[in-house]
Amino acid sequence: MSLHRTPDRVPTGAFAREGSAALESSRLGAGETVTEGGTPFSPGPSRGSAGAPAAASGGQIATAGTGTPASRNAAILGGPTADAEAGRATTRELPNVPLHPERGLYQRFGKRWFDAAAAGLALLMLAPLFLGIALAIRIEGAGPTFYCSWRVGRGGRRFRFYKFRSMVVGADTYRDHLLHRNEADGPVFKIASDPRITRVGRFLRRSSLDELPQLWNVLVGDMSLVGPRPPIPDEVLQYEPWQLRRLSVRPGLTCLWQISGRSRIGFDEWMRLDMEYIDRQGLALDLAILIRTIPAVVSGEGAY
Repeated sequence: MSLHRTPDRVPTGAFAREGSAALESSRLGAGETVTEGGTPFSPGPSRGSAGAPAAASGGQIATAGTGTPASRNAAILGGPTADAEAGRATTRELPNVPLHPERGLYQRFGKRWFDAAAAGLALLMLAPLFLGIALAIRIEGAGPTFYCSWRVGRGGRRFRFYKFRSMVVGADTYRDHLLHRNEADGPVFKIASDPRITRVGRFLRRSSLDELPQLWNVLVGDMSLVGPRPPIPDEVLQYEPWQLRRLSVRPGLTCLWQISGRSRIGFDEWMRLDMEYIDRQGLALDLAILIRTIPAVVSGEGAY
């Protein structure tokens, strides 16, 4: 099956969603546990009002009260909508997010041409590696090879985002039980030793190989090689107004955040680095980031 852009449909088969409650409900009953490489995982308590909000039923986004970032951005987003097929929250267009002006030949033409050529060549050259990773995922256990989710791109446009699956099937079903273990600040959710990650998945994440399918997103124009990482809709609803500016450019595979420590730095610093990239973007900076991404990936610093 080939990857293709489907704006209104969730890919099925190998490209099923990692967090699909429908997939998991056929395998686990109420009260049963997920396992990580044979190690039992018992869900902990969900965070209450003092912690992060639990996901609303029916795939709706739980937003905060009037005046909070969530409520302000819900208005900007046109309100949350439910992805009926996937059971997770998605967003509409973001018409109030102005696009960053593209100045010079590189930003207007060269960057897109370079992205398409580099991504296409990389997909061809890495095809054997893709097959090897897919085989390892399938050998470890049943489930889809790829993980597909909604992400928010340039101007607030939603697009399908691809990764190699690195977690157990139905991992998002258990996210609310792990919120009390979140190690990141801001609206993001990260755990260094996430019990939902599989053995193969841990290697893929540590080496960043799980991100390779996003070369397809680059090829079709949803993403760029260099740019701010694409957020999930739930995170965007919690952005402060100034943070929405990161949606004014095409998201990317790597950026200043990736070469500055990734998950080791705080959310506000991450956002500041994205704003710095937007203000300074150009051919020289993109090439510098791409070159510095290589040792950052090899070292695995902040990757989990």
